[in-house]
Amino acid sequence: MPELKRLRADHAPAVLAFELANRTYFAASIPDRGDDFFDRFTDRHNAALAEQEADICAFYVLVAGDGSVLGRFNLYDLEDGTARLGYRVAERVAGRGVATAAVRELCRTAPGRHGLRTLRAATSHDNVASQKVLTKTGFVPVGPAAPADLGGTSGTWYQRELRPS
Repeated sequence: MPELKRLRADHAPAVLAFELANRTYFAASIPDRGDDFFDRFTDRHNAALAEQEADICAFYVLVAGDGSVLGRFNLYDLEDGTARLGYRVAERVAGRGVATAAVRELCRTAPGRHGLRTLRAATSHDNVASQKVLTKTGFVPVGPAAPADLGGTSGTWYQRELRPS
């Protein structure tokens, strides 16, 4: 059974393998991270851990029984009880409810763990799978997302109010 875990330093090799294995798949629906992301992965991973330690962001990985990463689920800009949610799952588990289950878990645990009351997420108009995950997990559309919010494409912002656990 996959487990949602806080990002740690020792997750780096599995996260990099996940990103490399799914790069083409991700680029079909969201902007590619670019070669620099992979060339400087260790620095970026360490920077993410520093942001997490400073309570600026909270990063999670969905880890399979064999230690491989099946998905990433991130809470960005934790401030005043609000954060932005971002996520991606491996092509091999897409469409199987993995993202929906992990987002539900984050929505359950984020109030107690991070003091969050509201989560926001933006998705492009073309990313129907992400729209389905958000609506299945209780998010509602709250307005347009500008191209600057989504790496050059327009979309919709979604929001969910959280209940304390």
